[in-house]
Amino acid sequence: MRRVLVVEDNPDGAETLARLLRMSGHEVRTALDGPIALEIADAFRPEVVLLDIGLPGMSGYEVATLLRQLPGMATALLVALTGYGQDRDRDLSRQAGFDQHLTKPVDHLALLRLLDSPARGR
Repeated sequence: MRRVLVVEDNPDGAETLARLLRMSGHEVRTALDGPIALEIADAFRPEVVLLDIGLPGMSGYEVATLLRQLPGMATALLVALTGYGQDRDRDLSRQAGFDQHLTKPVDHLALLRLLDSPARGR
């Protein structure tokens, strides 16, 4: 079981993914925007953050950079879940501190395998 933060501006998408993860035994919190994600992460200390890049106001790239600065978040697994899949998008993800870059629609079985793999440190 892992502590997972899902950051997705589509409420239905966030809740659907959270339900899937909970059914697989993970403890999950959701956030619909960057500022709320940072607030939740600071208190919840997730081991994994599934983060959309195309968020309103503050991009997922910005959120990832700020997450890495929070206490305990340097070794969290940051996974971009996004519709942005070009090489440039992947480069920006790495620069922002993401460990993985998955494009939507995400293969849920592959995502669950990723979460069930041994913890990754940066």
